[in-house]
Amino acid sequence: MFALTSSSCYYLYREPTDMRKSFDGLSGLIQRQLRGSASSGEVFIFINHRRDRIKLLRWEEGGFILYYKRLESGTLELPRFDSASQTCVMSWAELVMMIEGISITHVKRKHSVNPVLFCEKNSPIFRESLKCSETNDRL
Repeated sequence: MFALTSSSCYYLYREPTDMRKSFDGLSGLIQRQLRGSASSGEVFIFINHRRDRIKLLRWEEGGFILYYKRLESGTLELPRFDSASQTCVMSWAELVMMIEGISITHVKRKHSVNPVLFCEKNSPIFRESLKCSETNDRL
């Protein structure tokens, strides 16, 4: 079943991505650039240079699922990357707000769920990622 939930781990790739890439191209990018496995079950998020397109790649039992959204107007507000890491870990709520155009910097939470709780701590991608914070208009 196609489903993205709060129990998944979400990795936002830092570099602008060519949106012509599909399953194999994005999987190769995960293996070469992130030194990870695209078939891990984690969700990998890719955004183009203009920040008006987003792709999410996930492996579920039986094959890859690719979600793709093109904004009709506006741009995606990106979280700030805290380090020179290639990725940062996002929560499901942060991902939904970003896709829906809600400014992450102006949201106040009564309580916070740490997105890294759901991620595989031994994953090479996780070890090199930090939690995304605030926003960054650069990509």
